[in-house]
Amino acid sequence: MSRRLLWALLALLLLTAQASAAGRILDGEVSGEHELTLTLGLALPADWQWQGNVGVVERESPDIPLTVESARLEQNGRVLVLTLAEPVSSQSAYDLSLRPSAQEPAEKFTLRKGFLALLFSIVIGAALIQNFVFSRYLGLCIFFGASGRKETAVGMGFSLILVMTLSAVFVWAVYNFVLRPLHLQFLQVITFVGIIAIFVQFLDTVLRKVNPFLFKKLGVYLVLITTNCIILAVPLILVGNAYDLWESLALAVGSAVGFALALFLMACVRERLELADVPAPFRGLPIAFLAAGLFALAFLGFSGMSF
Repeated sequence: MSRRLLWALLALLLLTAQASAAGRILDGEVSGEHELTLTLGLALPADWQWQGNVGVVERESPDIPLTVESARLEQNGRVLVLTLAEPVSSQSAYDLSLRPSAQEPAEKFTLRKGFLALLFSIVIGAALIQNFVFSRYLGLCIFFGASGRKETAVGMGFSLILVMTLSAVFVWAVYNFVLRPLHLQFLQVITFVGIIAIFVQFLDTVLRKVNPFLFKKLGVYLVLITTNCIILAVPLILVGNAYDLWESLALAVGSAVGFALALFLMACVRERLELADVPAPFRGLPIAFLAAGLFALAFLGFSGMSF
């Protein structure tokens, strides 16, 4: 009996510690164009005064406080709805401070997407909404050079996914553990290109031994991955946005999948165009540019997507 009582007390202590560690604010969400809704673990009193006891700033602009026009309590003080003068977006992150009373310290809370939702939005955004080929017009040299046949496009797509994913992980590690602590950020471009070149050379050696046919098909475009602006753009974006490891990996995978998708779609169209009666002045690269322009117009439809 005493042992059961001891385990019950231990479980109660753990639950109490977990609740106290979680803080008063349990969760938050953007509930309207000008509204933020906070779920509280401990109810606020009905006479709680919000003026001077609550503050909101956007994570990207921490020095500019957002104006809180009103605050109302719901569900017996366990839900706090803040109405702001400025519009808010579920795509942004917000830092909130809440003081329950003058005697208690202010509690900090960061309102942002869930972890998996954030990674999913980065992948979909990089692959479709901000496709590097059809939206940012990067990597066009390899895009037109390696999209003549579907098997070549698939091989280049998988090669790019492998190189971009591995290089993004190593770039994030080198930047955060070497360059930034030693204040050597001015060497980031040279360092990033060197890391990418190492993985491209590794892939070159593997393909030469494992799949000589694909190696010959890719030709010089495999080596050009080193200087591909997409490969270099991903490390620069993840550094500029201060992404963590998982966000960097999601950006790399999404960008590489988007480029591979663009290659495969273009290869399918170019193979069909070889059987079509294309006017002589448009045969070859001119009709390929026209097809790429139509794909770019089609991908503009993804620009209205929001996650």
